[in-house]
Amino acid sequence: MIKWINTRFWASVARLILRNRIIILALIIGMTVFLGMQWKNMRFSYTEANLLPDNHPVNIEYNKFLDIFGEEGNLMILAVKDSSLFTPEKFNAWNRLSKKFNAKPEVSAVISTENLKKLIKNDKNDRFVLDDLVKGEIETQEQADAIRDELFKNLPFYKSLLYNDEGTIRTAVYLDKEIVNTFIRRDFIYDEVLPMIEEFEAETGLDLRVSGMPYIRTLNSQNIVDEIGLFIGAALLVTSLIFFFFFRSFRATFISMIVVIIGVMWAFGVIGLLNYEITVLTALIPPLIIVIGIPNCIFFINKYQQEIKKHGNQAKSLQRVISKIGNATLMTNMTTAAGFATFIITESKLLKEFGIVASINIIAIFILSLLIIPIIYSFMALPKEKHLNHLNKRWIGGFVSWMEKMVRHHRFAVYVSSVALLALSIIGIYQIRISGSLIEDMPQRADFFQDIRFFEKEFDGIMPLEILIDTKRKNGVLKLPTLKRMDKFEELIVDIPELSQPMSVVSLAKYSRQAYFGGLAKNYSIPASNENTIISTFVAKSDSGLNLLSSFVDSTGRYARITTFMKDIGTDKMERIEENLQTKIDKTFKDKYDVTLTGKALVFLKGTKYLVNNLIMSLSLAIFLISLFMAYLFRSFRMILVSLVPNLLPLLITAGMMGFLGVPIKPSTILVFSIAFGISVDDTIHFLAKYRQELRSNNWKIRKSVYAALRETGVSMFYTSIVLFFGFSVFMISSFGGTVALGGLVSATLLFAMLANLLLLPSLLLSLERSIANKRVLKAPNFRILPEKENRKLSDLVRKKDDKSDHEDNSK
Repeated sequence: MIKWINTRFWASVARLILRNRIIILALIIGMTVFLGMQWKNMRFSYTEANLLPDNHPVNIEYNKFLDIFGEEGNLMILAVKDSSLFTPEKFNAWNRLSKKFNAKPEVSAVISTENLKKLIKNDKNDRFVLDDLVKGEIETQEQADAIRDELFKNLPFYKSLLYNDEGTIRTAVYLDKEIVNTFIRRDFIYDEVLPMIEEFEAETGLDLRVSGMPYIRTLNSQNIVDEIGLFIGAALLVTSLIFFFFFRSFRATFISMIVVIIGVMWAFGVIGLLNYEITVLTALIPPLIIVIGIPNCIFFINKYQQEIKKHGNQAKSLQRVISKIGNATLMTNMTTAAGFATFIITESKLLKEFGIVASINIIAIFILSLLIIPIIYSFMALPKEKHLNHLNKRWIGGFVSWMEKMVRHHRFAVYVSSVALLALSIIGIYQIRISGSLIEDMPQRADFFQDIRFFEKEFDGIMPLEILIDTKRKNGVLKLPTLKRMDKFEELIVDIPELSQPMSVVSLAKYSRQAYFGGLAKNYSIPASNENTIISTFVAKSDSGLNLLSSFVDSTGRYARITTFMKDIGTDKMERIEENLQTKIDKTFKDKYDVTLTGKALVFLKGTKYLVNNLIMSLSLAIFLISLFMAYLFRSFRMILVSLVPNLLPLLITAGMMGFLGVPIKPSTILVFSIAFGISVDDTIHFLAKYRQELRSNNWKIRKSVYAALRETGVSMFYTSIVLFFGFSVFMISSFGGTVALGGLVSATLLFAMLANLLLLPSLLLSLERSIANKRVLKAPNFRILPEKENRKLSDLVRKKDDKSDHEDNSK
């Protein structure tokens, strides 16, 4: 079966392609037009990446919270830290800005100094009413000072929401929850919010800081969109320049660019056809197709030029390109696709879509390379001598000679170096940390990222962490025992420096008591036992048009929320905080309430841990699938092990580098290992496939076959590795930290993999020479099992014979 595939099948494929060139080109054009029409279905993601499967317990709890209180990520915050804000001119401009936001249909509510309400008691009817803090335009400095003093001294309810002790003033803008996860949010931010911010800063000269999840998500998503074109352009430029440097042929470079550009068009078409969103991961696929497609072109074109140089027969050359390179290239693309396809088993929608689209398009770029390159060359004249000169470059010959010298005479040094790198890598691996931050990979040079850091410093974080409390009975939230437990728990939250001042119905209860007793700040506390019924009634029957309770308590009064914000901290600290909070919850609420930790910060943390746990599974699956390909090629367990060693070692070296360089394991860097393993094994397959051919041609002369395979495939492996190295390096120009890490780590891994496949792999084959020689003896006619001593002697004779043949070949 294998022999038939290697000979007759690919010969038939070659005839089919070369005899139906026009039809195949027409089909490619038709497919390109069809997939191009699917571009209209592409859409960009307007939500954060949820790395957990839908049925994960953390997701279930988070969705339950959303069902009760609605979308939590609809708060946008404006802030100014400048004492000159409380001057009549600038303070009026600040209030006018709030009015402009409140007038927009995309905004559901605005809380600011402009519409800030003071809760006061109406003694005539024993009801609470809300009075405006600011009544109209401010005309004098005395009025501005009085408002500032009233806010900072007598309204602790608004602390952390609208101001802090350092004098920073905020405005909270709540977007309509129906538009938060739609394109309307993006248009509102760019068409309305940003122009209003620029106008305010120009008018007042104040530095206005803006944050909040809707704002951050919008600008971050736009950065992703902008970088798609940047990556595609950079990948095309870098790979085409390197390709031309190696081949010195405009024609070969042009043909390769046609192949990868069509591949990119197909990639966008597949995303649209499957109705997938363009996320931070799927945005990487088009440039990935360029980087992975160029090595295919190198192998096909290099083989074509080698054949032309041998005999000058174009038809024969094209047929051999397809029949001899097709099988090995199919195997390499299958292993690369398998590396990406392992993400499908993670059950994470984000990774599953990435794995499906990437694996489909990797196979597609192989098919395009197999069809387009031979067909276009068949219509062209034979390459000129200058186009073949790169095959005789002195420096390439020197590089190949150096590799052969290392493998022939310095195998011990290769092994020692490999073991030393392995030992260092193991030390580095123990220093790797895990990170699960929402903002760590965001572009740190962007203005909105600097604003994130500002809010972290001033208000102790922006990543929402929610505590959902189920009292298990209607109106149970406003019961005094519940309020006291919540107040005690909030005091424990304040003691955690990584968390902000919490907000909940407790603050409203304290504010109600303050208002009931004349509005003095000293009365801002939980009601006493004999005051609870009266005050809770006043709160429920408030004359306010704005229902203060709705933000903290559900309509039935059964569920309450405590909202705090978390700083951008490492996963290890987040886990300790989670454990700490859970201990405090168990101690404070005991078994009388169901209390759940949730929120975007926690969901992202759990998503990172979920990916780390699945990393071993997906990488193991990739190794297993690639081992199956090796078993198909060689039918030898020993050869499977030999092929895996030079590909696993670079992964361990990269993991060690991550530990020494402080690069954490996170959603972006987790992808490195499966991607790099799937790509790096390509060189192994090309080398071993050629080695197997040489074994058959040279009558099982092991050394001769190893050196011949090294000489012929070494150049192509070097070319493709350099293209892949610089191709993945283009991701390092990204403004996203995760993309930069992905590009750098994959590039480094592939460079180590090239050296391992050119030095360690041939060395291992030569070191296993005795066992291979024994196999050759067993396969001989009329063989018989010899005693160990005679068997070893015969093996030595075989090896000496091979040495003599190698010496004769080198002399020639």
